[in-house]
Amino acid sequence: MRNEAQTRAELIDPALELSGWGHNFTQGSRVAREVVFADGRKIVGGVRGKQKIADYILSYKNQQLAIIEAKKEGAEVTQGLEQAKEYAQILQVRFVYSTNGRGVYEFDLQTGRGELINKFPAPSELYQKAFGQREELKERVLAEPFHRSHYEPRYYQENAIMAALEVIAEGKDRVLLTLATGTGKTFIAFQITWKLFNARWNRRGDSKRPRVLFLADRNVLAGQAMGDFNPLEKDLVRVNGEEIRKRNGKIPTNANIFFSIYQAMLGGGEQPYYLDYPPDFFDLVIIDECHRGGAKNESQWREILNYFQSAVHLGLTATPKRDVNTDTYKYFGEPVYIYSLKTGIEDGFLTPFKVKKISTTLDELIWRPGDEIVEGEMERDFYKKEDFNRIIIAPEREEELVKIMLSNINQQEKTIVFCRDESHALLVRDLINKYKASNDPNYCVRVTASEGILGDHFLEQFQDNDKTIPAILTTSQKLSTGVDARNVRNIVLMRPVGSMVEFKQIVGRGIRVFEGKDFFTILDFYDNTKHFADSEWDGEPEEVIETGKIFKKGKKETKLDFDGLVNDSLDETPEPVKKLRVRLSPERIIEIDHMVETIYFDGQGKPVNAEEFLRSLFNSLPDFFRSEEDLRRIWANPETRKELLVKLAERGFDQEKLETLQKLVKAEDSDVFDVLQFIAFAKEMKTRKERVIGVNFGQIRNLSEGEEEFLLFVLEKYEEEGHQELNDLTALLNLKYGNVFVATQMGGVDKLREDFYFLQKEIYQG
Repeated sequence: MRNEAQTRAELIDPALELSGWGHNFTQGSRVAREVVFADGRKIVGGVRGKQKIADYILSYKNQQLAIIEAKKEGAEVTQGLEQAKEYAQILQVRFVYSTNGRGVYEFDLQTGRGELINKFPAPSELYQKAFGQREELKERVLAEPFHRSHYEPRYYQENAIMAALEVIAEGKDRVLLTLATGTGKTFIAFQITWKLFNARWNRRGDSKRPRVLFLADRNVLAGQAMGDFNPLEKDLVRVNGEEIRKRNGKIPTNANIFFSIYQAMLGGGEQPYYLDYPPDFFDLVIIDECHRGGAKNESQWREILNYFQSAVHLGLTATPKRDVNTDTYKYFGEPVYIYSLKTGIEDGFLTPFKVKKISTTLDELIWRPGDEIVEGEMERDFYKKEDFNRIIIAPEREEELVKIMLSNINQQEKTIVFCRDESHALLVRDLINKYKASNDPNYCVRVTASEGILGDHFLEQFQDNDKTIPAILTTSQKLSTGVDARNVRNIVLMRPVGSMVEFKQIVGRGIRVFEGKDFFTILDFYDNTKHFADSEWDGEPEEVIETGKIFKKGKKETKLDFDGLVNDSLDETPEPVKKLRVRLSPERIIEIDHMVETIYFDGQGKPVNAEEFLRSLFNSLPDFFRSEEDLRRIWANPETRKELLVKLAERGFDQEKLETLQKLVKAEDSDVFDVLQFIAFAKEMKTRKERVIGVNFGQIRNLSEGEEEFLLFVLEKYEEEGHQELNDLTALLNLKYGNVFVATQMGGVDKLREDFYFLQKEIYQG
């Protein structure tokens, strides 16, 4: 009987060729093998969760048609079918095939029926089964190849592109794509444009290339979009004051793809610039971040969309449907494709995060003798947290918050601080520069609308991953959407975030993946954690548990924070004309204390308290092992232990959370094995020292002197650090001897590995 690799090479591949699959047999057909379409969730320590891998994907005319699940000869022909069906639904293909090389089973996800068949269908036959007879325009648009360079479309991007193109080709004139921040919406817009451009689609029905208008609400976003559209460089033009001045006041018309911001299109002399274009000039208008106002009836931006109403309007948003966002959905209709933040984190395309919720004894201000009014009039003697920097300014309080912030981040890491308004962002910038560790004059800068070109320059430097300065940006709203800064490690909320929509956009500033970035941290000073429990995010709302304790200075909470998965975007109370400015008494400043609270998340990303988190783990453990002996067998082997830890991490219980559980059950000196055994089976926990004492040293002494010395060294490291020291034999040899060649003096690598595994069985024997 052949193993799986032999079955593929000797039975399945020839069967596919016999049916005409592969470019050498049928032009336009493609067989992709071992397709990794999701890398797996990022886990602390540079580890990844389980990859999503399709054994085969069959494509024809640049469209994916089927997944094949391959099993070794002799296995049941439908073994593994369920996983293949799950993958097919994710990739949005209709047909699944399961085969052991001898038989072929076909399953149609559309009809929900399956049957054994004699052979794989030919490419044209499968294409006909999947799509039937298509109109010529639809066929031409969808079959147009993607632009492929160094960057291949991810599976969800391909899904979004094809979903949008399908309805555009069918004649739909309002199209909405909803994808999480950081998932490449502009790249998707480019690929849609590329296909339409090269297929010579337009609203007139002739063979001319389309004219496309890309609308953003800020120059930096329009500039970034032009960069993504660079393969069409000779057909691009920017519509702004500078370009129009170069043309003696004439709008540019000699291009196919136009980029502008709403403000520029609404500018001009006696009439807005957009009116200089004929109403039917554009075939496609792409509205970036369309939830920010493009579809709102009262918005001036709507003027532009109404004027170019004959064009297809394609809206891009990261915002799920909500009460505050219904205008967008009313205008565009339901999204033709959705890719959520949670799914992006699970797939490994977005970065998980941790949450530090910070409270102080000055979150409410009751007027005291000794406090001084510097400016304005005091209308009451009590102010709540939400009033700070809105109607009352207390610089000494902000100074303490900045000190707390700086003590809770790595000051070398890139950080964005969201402030109440521009003046608050200025104050926070100055305070950070007062207490920073760096001597660089541009360590912390403000980037708001007031900075203009200089602010954009600082933002570009911040976005450059090779530059370390500026390290911290303070802002109010300008950076809440669309800014691509991949190496942001900290998001600091020094103001309330009024809606889920804005909250998701702000979290999105840190969500982008970057090499070596396993997570980012949210520091929340304003109880914005209520948004974590929103039903749009993940199921029904749950309370965020608050401890209500205040820790004195120098006694900050040391619990590790947990990876989260979040949601959404924008509404703020307008800044009043005048604010009360006060100077707090010196005694009050001395008394300011704070607490850093851990926000726990269960395996589904829901906020829970410590007890509920333990219960969540308890309920999950039967999925991973059946008995104490099963756990012991898995844990005593480095390979199976690693597999278990990855599975636990995929369910939300990564290494850092397991270490936190050790603290919760007061078992810092015990092995994680003992914690799992205690939670699952109520087994009394041993310390690592007790486990070392329980090892059979008689057997160790029967080994060679070199082997004994090395194994005693391993035991010493284990007692100090825990099971992590038992993972890598090579690393331990290098640590002890500076090289691995010394293993030859101990009977060779294989013998030493045998000793290494024996020792672990001894450690976990009882």
